[in-house]
Amino acid sequence: MGSMMQLQQTHRGPEFAHSLIDVEGPFANVSRDDWDAAVASLLQVSPHVSQSLWSNTVRCYLIYTHETKAELQTFIQTYSLRLRRFCEGLGHFYLNVSFPEEKAAVFAAERRREMERSSVCVLLLKSSVSSCVVEDVEEAFVKTPDARPLLLYLRTADRKGEKEEVSTLSPATRDLLERVNKADRSAKLKVVDHAGSVEEGAALIFSQLERIIKQELLGLELEENGVVEEREEEDSGDVLWDLHDEQEQIEAFQQACGAAARFSFQKYVDRLNDMVAAPPPTPPLLVSGAPGSGKSLLLAKWIELQQKHSPNTLILYHFTGRPLSTSTDPVLIIKRLTVKLLQHFWSISGLSMDPSKILEEFPRWLERLSARHHGNIIIIIDSIDQIQNAERHMKWLIDPLPANVRVLVSVNVETCPQAWRLWPTLHLDPLNPREVKSVISTECVSVDIKLSKDQEKKLEKHCRSAATCNALYVSLLARLITHFSTSWTLDRTLQQCVMCQDTVSLYRLGLKVALDSLNSDQEKHIMKELLCLVCASHNGISESEVLELFPDLTFPALISMLHNLERLLIITYACGLIRFQHSQACEGVNQEFLDGDKCRGSYREKCIRFFSQQLEQDRVTWRVADELPWLLQQQEDRSKLQMSLLNLFVSQNLYKRGHFSELLAYWQFVGKDKCSMATEYFDALKEFEKTCESEQSMSRLANLYETLGRFLKDLGLLSQAVAPLQRSLEIRETALDPDHPSVAQSLHQLAGVYVHWRKFGNAEQLYKQAMEICENAYGPEHSTVARELDSLSLLYQKQNKYEQAEKLRKRSVKIRQKTARQKGHMYGFALLKRRALQLEELTLGKDSTDCAKTLNELGVLYYLQNNLDAAKLFLTRSLEMRQRVLGPDHPDCAQSLNNLAALHSERKEYESAEELYERALDIRKRALAPDHPSLAYTLKHLAMLYKRRGKLEKAVPLYELALEIREKSFGPKHPSVATALVNLAVLYCQLKQHSDALPLYERALKVYEDSLGRLHPRVGETLKNLAVLSYEEGDFEKAAELYKRAMEIKEAEPSLVCGKAPSRHSSSGDTFSMRSPALPNASR
Repeated sequence: MGSMMQLQQTHRGPEFAHSLIDVEGPFANVSRDDWDAAVASLLQVSPHVSQSLWSNTVRCYLIYTHETKAELQTFIQTYSLRLRRFCEGLGHFYLNVSFPEEKAAVFAAERRREMERSSVCVLLLKSSVSSCVVEDVEEAFVKTPDARPLLLYLRTADRKGEKEEVSTLSPATRDLLERVNKADRSAKLKVVDHAGSVEEGAALIFSQLERIIKQELLGLELEENGVVEEREEEDSGDVLWDLHDEQEQIEAFQQACGAAARFSFQKYVDRLNDMVAAPPPTPPLLVSGAPGSGKSLLLAKWIELQQKHSPNTLILYHFTGRPLSTSTDPVLIIKRLTVKLLQHFWSISGLSMDPSKILEEFPRWLERLSARHHGNIIIIIDSIDQIQNAERHMKWLIDPLPANVRVLVSVNVETCPQAWRLWPTLHLDPLNPREVKSVISTECVSVDIKLSKDQEKKLEKHCRSAATCNALYVSLLARLITHFSTSWTLDRTLQQCVMCQDTVSLYRLGLKVALDSLNSDQEKHIMKELLCLVCASHNGISESEVLELFPDLTFPALISMLHNLERLLIITYACGLIRFQHSQACEGVNQEFLDGDKCRGSYREKCIRFFSQQLEQDRVTWRVADELPWLLQQQEDRSKLQMSLLNLFVSQNLYKRGHFSELLAYWQFVGKDKCSMATEYFDALKEFEKTCESEQSMSRLANLYETLGRFLKDLGLLSQAVAPLQRSLEIRETALDPDHPSVAQSLHQLAGVYVHWRKFGNAEQLYKQAMEICENAYGPEHSTVARELDSLSLLYQKQNKYEQAEKLRKRSVKIRQKTARQKGHMYGFALLKRRALQLEELTLGKDSTDCAKTLNELGVLYYLQNNLDAAKLFLTRSLEMRQRVLGPDHPDCAQSLNNLAALHSERKEYESAEELYERALDIRKRALAPDHPSLAYTLKHLAMLYKRRGKLEKAVPLYELALEIREKSFGPKHPSVATALVNLAVLYCQLKQHSDALPLYERALKVYEDSLGRLHPRVGETLKNLAVLSYEEGDFEKAAELYKRAMEIKEAEPSLVCGKAPSRHSSSGDTFSMRSPALPNASR
């Protein structure tokens, strides 16, 4: 039993999965490990979180008067371009939103909408105000002062030194400012008082606005002098990640959820629930229907309900856009799903960037990670038939899925691959007459239009064919009927609508209606051109790009036009880009304006000229990289495509955002193989190096060399990768400093090549050197340190040094969890802060159950932000109010007690935590069913607290009750029951009650083997516990046999980082262990 020398006598219990949110509602019971779930839940329950927080466009709403017009114009002419360039450099758009004071009344609806979408609002005042200015200020500064950052510029005089500034204010202005001041309860309004020149005033506005954008909107850290602190790139191990792809998916989901509210999908939701609940093995579930039948809306609605009611379920979704867009790239889709899976388990190392490997390895990742997830994993891919070569790239769908994985895909019934038609299918039927009438009536009521009986009958008669009663057709029909236009009466619109027998022809009618609503021929021409450019582009066009393309177009005219088109379901916004709401809208434009695709090439050329011009100005943004190579490929201009790819910043932009397969496809289209492509890049870099003299240019050069080295490494061209990586290292050591964090980055990449070559000693030395630099630069708990720990862990696993690997992996996970809590996942933390501010407004009323619930949620939000003092204040107020309103024995009081207990536990005030948990448990035992999840939740945490405090005898009955609850809930042969058995057995072992522990372990082992298979990690863990128990009982032979089998399972199990690793315990969360001295050599 020689290898057992390495074993510590450790009884381990898998415990429960992450202690997720209670089913009573979001944040009902929270522990610090609930961060991901809390943020995900917040997104589902926070409808008043402003859309601007998710938008990719910084929209600056400028309110001004005729007296401050000079400052506005100076600001726009002198500083707007700087803000735009800054935002573009970080992957965002910047847009000034303003309406001329003399025409503002005409654009009342547009102003309201733009106010809602704005990211920041600036008010420029002197002495007088117009009614439109008052309306805008009322909305932004008085009614919703916490919805966005606010800036007030007040010109107190025309010259410095002029006195009696206050007297210059008109009574209306003074009254308005008083209301603004009164509404600013949280003292967040930034005020600039200025008595100098117009130029100085514009500079002050810019200075404040720049700070707001950097700090409050983009979350950048500023040094004391206001300069953005130099930050290392957001670290994701070696995974290249495009936030635009992620943002696009979030927006697509939110838009579909919003549109789904118009329809009743309950019968389909129930059937989907039944299909997902079917026992495994379950093939993918197919949601089919004609184009526009509502498949995306149904899936979004179902996801929303699942996230609300099944918090233990991990849901991964992807909504595809129009054909050939980035959202239909199979490699990007599968890579995104893989990374989302891996992020859930706090590790994203070991993911290949090679396109073929990404597709090949996804089912393996799914199998590994599903084994670690306590609950179901549901993968949803909408319009999967739109994905490029879907059947070839989605072959994994045909293989058997893991037992706890379900896959839902939607397809158009005409284009569904033959092999998939055998899967269980939910087909969406056309709307029935009652549903059609409901959609149209709801729309009419919203704009105060009443149809006559004859008009209703005409519509009912028209909407009877499959093509005229699908969800999209009826929605568009309702919008056309209720569209206000001077030249289109209701009868005329109805007459034209009933002549349209399919959605595309109805869209063509919508385009005519939109054109007729415009005031001038110039605006009509621009609208046609704009839609044709969107049609010709790769992923759409931004508003700022439209204004650049059409310099004569005013902002109010553009917004009015886009608002009309959006209301008619023609366009939408995704990631700050104007796109078509549906592929049939695109086809409508194609037929109406592009002569059935014949003119598309000329519009592509216009886009090519526009983006080429940006390239010539050295403006390589993500937009240039996304559009220009794709457009040149579509035009089959190979020489210009190659020239654009050899602009090193274009290729770097694509590669660093993970568009690896796209970059490779362009080179293949040009006719270059990997090796000749590598030579072209290397030669181009040498030429570029000749132009580099400053430190900044040398730093950019080092980045380019590193990108090339990584790209070649990912392609498997290891020998060619070394030279650029080595050159990158040399430049950084010379131009910067041998201890600069960028040097660590070069060392890390070089080490990766040595790992591929299996020169593990060289790699280990480089990784350790990189880690030392990172620790010295950022401290021991930084994400870059976690990256090196992950890499070293993987390296040790490859050498079978499992104990060392596991130790480093655990340290890395702790760092990543801590930094994630500090930063929040993407926008999560900003959301929590914004939500907390909004909720505080709601707690100022009288005692009520709703107010108490809001106080509880506020307490949890502050808890998640590590503001424990504020959290305690709100949670205590919630408890006191609930006791007054509901009585001390109400289940809601138990919720507050539970959350207060978690807070005291976090502060290591265990005595107080224990008392509060006991009170919560007492209430829940009396008030709730014996198998209620909230009761199980409190049991779990109180039991863990007893163990932490050494009160093992008090913990035993709680674990026995937990076992009883699970048996009632799941039946005696469920893996969850086995988990409870193991945890109770471990407790008995800690109490030296080995005879009580043994039958529990044996029963758990049988359940795990029967339900999960003999090679599952849980089986290995239970065998190891049995081995330790046998050893302690003196049966060394049996211990050796059990331990040997446990090790065989462990070594056969691939780790989260692709090597062979011993899973010391399941990753499912709150594990507990009992440690004894290491085993002696007990081999016989």
